[in-house]
Amino acid sequence: MKISSFIIFISIVLLVYISVNYYIYSRGLAAISKTSVLRNYFIIIFLILALAFWIGRILESLMNNIFTDILVVIGSFWLAFMLYFFLFALLFDLLRLMNFAFGIFPQVIVTNYAKAKLIALFSTILITTVIVVCGHINFITPKIEKIAINLPQKKSQIKTLNIVAASDIHLGTIVGKSRLVDLVDIINRLDADIILLAGDIFDEDIGPVIKKNLGDDLRKLKSKYGIFAVTGNHEYIGGAEAAVKYMEDHRIKVLRDDAILIDSSFYIVGREDKDKQRFSGTGRKELNEIISTLDRDYPSILLDHQPLNLETARENKIDLQISGHTHHGQLWPLNFVTSMIYEISYGYEKIDNTHYYISSGFAGWGPPVRTGSRTEVVNIKINFE
Repeated sequence: MKISSFIIFISIVLLVYISVNYYIYSRGLAAISKTSVLRNYFIIIFLILALAFWIGRILESLMNNIFTDILVVIGSFWLAFMLYFFLFALLFDLLRLMNFAFGIFPQVIVTNYAKAKLIALFSTILITTVIVVCGHINFITPKIEKIAINLPQKKSQIKTLNIVAASDIHLGTIVGKSRLVDLVDIINRLDADIILLAGDIFDEDIGPVIKKNLGDDLRKLKSKYGIFAVTGNHEYIGGAEAAVKYMEDHRIKVLRDDAILIDSSFYIVGREDKDKQRFSGTGRKELNEIISTLDRDYPSILLDHQPLNLETARENKIDLQISGHTHHGQLWPLNFVTSMIYEISYGYEKIDNTHYYISSGFAGWGPPVRTGSRTEVVNIKINFE
């Protein structure tokens, strides 16, 4: 990524982050009496929470240790708290505006306004905490999504194919060894013919992955035909070459604008992530270029991390496309936003003769919390007809 583009991007992110936090801070502080000792506690705790993520990420790149891990975890959870505190603050300001215009507050609130504001503050903290805790439980208990589809047999030598797919694992500081052990156990219990990883295997910098030696657990994945992966945008954010080498060193074949024929029966086609251009300065190949030399009399399965321009797969007669990236919003109500951005934000759909599955992912970026979707591993059973 060009330095100027990176500076602009970070500046926008920081501006939004600071603005949202200041709004929450000002509304929370306004609910506490100026003479109350609670104001000092509120200011100190708020500053620690709001700064933890950024300080942790910066220090993590310089010296990865238990202190930086704690800061990143605290800061990551704060991102979820921040969203819901922001929504509650907006709600209360809307109610205040309506009261100013129409006098909707009952007399008991009007006569005890200072007390009502304090009750509203603590109620918001309590409700948001319950939401985040429930969302974390949802995050760490993935479901197994089972799909059965029929594909033309063409020249395939096999009758059935048992695919286990996962995307958006985001291995790193937040998603560490215990979650990876769970993933390996789930996948191996499904007795996969082939394992497909649809990008964002790592959460940017692979330093924490190397430190925790997570590659040893990746080696425990078992399948008949092996493990195949593609890059996601987070591989490029953290350094794609290092990420790819780490996967290749641990028995994961990464397809980078390439295709491979499996057991004289079907092709796995893997595209580089769309953001390759933004981070490396060189674009990825067009899909028709990647498949131009393939024998199209074999079924084809495409891995493409970001589910954009889905018509490209249809135009090139791809039988099945597996993608991730969207997290289906991860935090409510952001799932409504991803549903507006992407033709398919989540789940299975068949359009013309092409089947699509867009996974919500095994984990997620930022807060280890899911309130707008569920984490999952996908089990796709194909019958070749």
